[in-house]
Amino acid sequence: MKLRNLILSTALLSGAAANAAELNIEFQNLTQGIYFTPILVAAHPAESSLFETGESASDELQMMAEGGDISGLANIIAGVNGNAAEVQAELTAPGMSRSFALSTDANNTVLSLTSMLLPTNDAFVGLDNWTIPTEAGTYTLYLNAYDAGTEANDEIRGSGAPGQAGMPVPPPLEALVGTGGSGVTAEETNTTVHIHRGNVGDSMNDGGISDINSSVQRWLNPIAKLTVTVQ
Repeated sequence: MKLRNLILSTALLSGAAANAAELNIEFQNLTQGIYFTPILVAAHPAESSLFETGESASDELQMMAEGGDISGLANIIAGVNGNAAEVQAELTAPGMSRSFALSTDANNTVLSLTSMLLPTNDAFVGLDNWTIPTEAGTYTLYLNAYDAGTEANDEIRGSGAPGQAGMPVPPPLEALVGTGGSGVTAEETNTTVHIHRGNVGDSMNDGGISDINSSVQRWLNPIAKLTVTVQ
């Protein structure tokens, strides 16, 4: 009986080890004029998530979507014993790629990603609970932009602090974003996480309804490419 239990325990441990994975991840900005803030990539249990479409944003998601602060979401991942890779470097410019290496534990079977879009009020690029393949190979995903639903898309300059109107405009966007916009809108009817409609913008650098340049900083989905190599 003891030998049988030992064999069974060894088999279970081998199965768990087989579900762990070594991932090489490449993230590419596909837009013409949008920058991405620090990126959080995480493997975690399937019953957890960083965001849910059709649901209200968490405080941690709002921090990321309005101000680019991924620390709250990273704490969520740590709280469920997830495996995370964070890029706290400079902004990811249009056309630029970032690379990550991520070792996952056996119980962390799905992959998620978030990063704020600039210049926007509360838009972010997201991957929600993508099941990590158990078979080695290279997998390509195209990611959409989401609206956190936490702030009206007025498209005018602001602090970027959660709960305060306006867009953060850090360098190098300072010279690319206009001033004096009156605001595209003061309210949003959909206050849950949803696919973003895209920037509206206008052609005036010092007035009009928006501080966003409509010929540079608009986008259509998908906005990013994710290449995941499972070893």
